[in-house]
Amino acid sequence: MTAPLTPRDNQPPEEPRHPEAAPAADHGGPVGPEPARELREGALIALLVAATGVLLGLLWNWLAPHVPLIADTRNVYLKNTEGEESIGADGTFLLLAFAFGVLTTAAVFLFRRRGGIPLVVALVVGGLLGATLGWLTGMWLGPTPDVAEHAKQVGPGVAFDGPLRLQAKGALLAWPIGAMLTQLVLSALFGPPDPEPEVPYWLQGQQGQQEQQQGQQEQQPEVPQWLRENHEQRPPSEG
Repeated sequence: MTAPLTPRDNQPPEEPRHPEAAPAADHGGPVGPEPARELREGALIALLVAATGVLLGLLWNWLAPHVPLIADTRNVYLKNTEGEESIGADGTFLLLAFAFGVLTTAAVFLFRRRGGIPLVVALVVGGLLGATLGWLTGMWLGPTPDVAEHAKQVGPGVAFDGPLRLQAKGALLAWPIGAMLTQLVLSALFGPPDPEPEVPYWLQGQQGQQEQQQGQQEQQPEVPQWLRENHEQRPPSEG
């Protein structure tokens, strides 16, 4: 009989490990440091993008055509009944908002050089807020919306500019649409490639065996063609 084996240095024996068992991954809390940082950066980007809406309002008020009005002693009328100043104001806002979406997204992409869902959401939310802020800023900087009081100040028979208004509210979506299209194009052209998916732990053993067999096949020397032909043409030896 032999004495039972005792662990060295009075340490408890190691538990047997099974090949199917895998170490449990430590995922941390519900929101790790990386997602929290992405959320903070996304909120900051949304605020900065929205703040540029003030510049949109300035340009809209400067470039958009204003509707000319004229008044008599009782009513206020359009000076040019066939004018297209209202449509021109909406078109100017739409083009400016789309351009702001392209420019702000390009600037953010050049600064970060990566995408992600938080960034896309930040660009969309910031673009919508920026377009709304630009709309309100342009109306506030434009002529007063109190047309009757404005007509009294200029007097009857004198033409004056009407308030700057956005008739087609759908133009507010031009900024977010431009931002999403620009982010999609820049990510496809200049974004980093997607990382390769990790191999599940239950397939890592099979993959290692396949790589080992492939390496052994590559290490085998290749027989020259002339030696293989001479070996095939050589008559079999007599027994």
